[in-house]
Parts: sequence; C-alpha cells; structure tokens
Amino acid sequence: MPTPAHPAPPHAGPPRPAPLSRRLTAPLGTLAGVVAAFAYVGTVDPNEPGHYPVCPLLRFTGLYCPGCGGLRSAHAVAHGDLAAALGANALAVVGYAAFAVLMAVWLVRAVRGRPLRIEVAPVWWWGLGAVLLAFTVVRNLAFGSFLAP
Repeated sequence: MPTPAHPAPPHAGPPRPAPLSRRLTAPLGTLAGVVAAFAYVGTVDPNEPGHYPVCPLLRFTGLYCPGCGGLRSAHAVAHGDLAAALGANALAVVGYAAFAVLMAVWLVRAVRGRPLRIEVAPVWWWGLGAVLLAFTVVRNLAFGSFLAP
C-alpha cells in the first residue's frame, strides 16, 4: 500500500522485450549447429563405408530402426536430391521439413519479441511413438521394402 513516504511507482506498462540480438541468440545458435551438422554430413559421404558407425540394431539383428538411412537422407538433402533423400529415409525427410517450419516460426517470434512456447500433450507423444513403430515394422516387412534404405 503506497504511503506519502513510499509513493506507488508510475505504471510502467508491459515489460520491454530483450534486445533483438539476445532474442535471436538461441534460434540462430540452434540453426548454426544444424547447418554445421548438415554441412559435415554433406561433405563426408555416409554411403562410403568407414566414415560413420553402423546402426547397432541393424548390425546385430538385421532389422532397420526408424533412423536407419537418416545420414544418407541428410547427405542427399544437403546435395538437393530429394528423391534419394526420400528413398533413404522418408520419415527423416518429414522430420527435416518439420524442423525447418519450427525454426522459421521460432525466428519470426524471436524477431517480434514473442517467446516460443510449445506444449505437447501426451497423446501427441504417443502418436509419434506409434508412427515410429509403424514405420519401423513396415520397412522391415516384404511389402514395405520401398521404405528400407
């Protein structure tokens, strides 16, 4: 309660957003890391043996995991070959596109001074798990061999 000795502060309005450079640090840092990773995979060809470790699930069981072919897919994307990327791992290409959209939204919101808040309900996590499981099962069956890398 304000008293004559301690007057109430004037109404300052909404808090000012952080400077643009500070708001862009996290999204641009994340984008730089992903671009560096794609540049590395684009330079060091995963189609040549010995550059990357073999998937342990594939090595010990002969089954493709949902990530098998992901590096080859990223290599193809880095070289602009969408058909080869989809052939190596179609689900990874969908993930790359979703990441690109998320990055664009994050950058626009950062420029506008609005935080990016993503709240994902458990049902979406279960749905993602179901998609990954279905993709894994189908790509390891004869009729789904078109999904195998």
